[in-house]
Amino acid sequence: MTSEPTPFRIGLLGYGTVGAAFAELLPQRAAQIAHVTGLKPEIGGVLTRSRGDFEQILADSDLIAELIGGIEPARDYVIRAMRAGKHVVTANKQLLAQHGEELWAIAREEGVQLRFEAAVAGVVPVIRVLQESLAAAHVERIHGIVNGTSNFILSEMARTGAPYADVLAEAQRLGYAEADPAEDVNGKDAAAKMAILARLAFDTPVHLDQVVYEGIERIGPDDLEYARDLGLGLKLIGTAERVNGGISVRVHPAFLYARHPLASIDGPFNAVTVESEAITEITMSGPGAGGPQTASAVLGDVVSAMIPPASTPETSARLEIVSDVVSSFYLHLEVVDEPGVLSRITGVLGEHGISVKSVVQKGLGDNARLVMVVHPILESRFFAAIEQIATLETLRTDPRAIRVIEEEFSA
Repeated sequence: MTSEPTPFRIGLLGYGTVGAAFAELLPQRAAQIAHVTGLKPEIGGVLTRSRGDFEQILADSDLIAELIGGIEPARDYVIRAMRAGKHVVTANKQLLAQHGEELWAIAREEGVQLRFEAAVAGVVPVIRVLQESLAAAHVERIHGIVNGTSNFILSEMARTGAPYADVLAEAQRLGYAEADPAEDVNGKDAAAKMAILARLAFDTPVHLDQVVYEGIERIGPDDLEYARDLGLGLKLIGTAERVNGGISVRVHPAFLYARHPLASIDGPFNAVTVESEAITEITMSGPGAGGPQTASAVLGDVVSAMIPPASTPETSARLEIVSDVVSSFYLHLEVVDEPGVLSRITGVLGEHGISVKSVVQKGLGDNARLVMVVHPILESRFFAAIEQIATLETLRTDPRAIRVIEEEFSA
């Protein structure tokens, strides 16, 4: 006679989009998990603003799933749970990007698991790959599309030609964007995720405040039109890489050439490319926005905590954060259509050592536009040139610049 599997009780903090999806998914997968682990997971209690008592849920649970988001009271609950000897699974990227070192230290001290795969790239298992599969690799760079909301918006703008505001409203209607999408579209969400990835890839503490980021709010349909003319596609890209003995971690819109491994990632999908001399490069992709997808990643972490591997180790390096790096740029200029405009602009670029790779000119009179791509240059030199160009009387609006990621991969 087969004995019943031992119950494994999960305290669920939060019952929003992800929390509700997790509560629905868990009983569907419980029998299979019990077959694999000998433990049958079940919800032991739910905490929301209007129901549940944290202390009672903590006492009755073997593991806490923190899905309420934000910093407080999430941080307090996670610390109290680990101090009580409970494993914790979280999807809270802002919490880890701002307080990760404190929380990982407590997890090591208490001998419990703090699992966070769902905090970075939805169902894309990049955390597990960095911590386990590539633990011995010397990672040189991570490129990522790590925000499904912004990727959906940019993909739809490129596909339909619709303006940013209209596509954002559609993303909200489809459930890909929150009612308040600020952190998704201004780059802060992706910046928190890149801080976490950089910490794991380079074995050095990285705080959200050290990540330079910008969002997609100023992107217009004309940018995407010119991108097509230049053979480029536009993505919100997070990058963490080794630079001159330190590391650079940043998030910004960037144009990609068609053969770049991230160029074909469209819609609410995430993708992360990891580069290392030992492996060349690998790209992982999958859904990045949506409750069921994130809930699936949370459940994977729950199973990992039920049969735990080693916890996140303490960092052993202290690499300098490098803010001034080499990039190519797309430059969009609204100009007065008169002789000598292009030469004055290229003259300023030349004074700063910037050479032009390609130029597109459209329109006449008050609608004249110059769009160009420049060769790689130190960002400080490029932005110094932009400040000087902005003072020219022939410009009708401020210059618009977007980074271009050069094609570095063979077919």
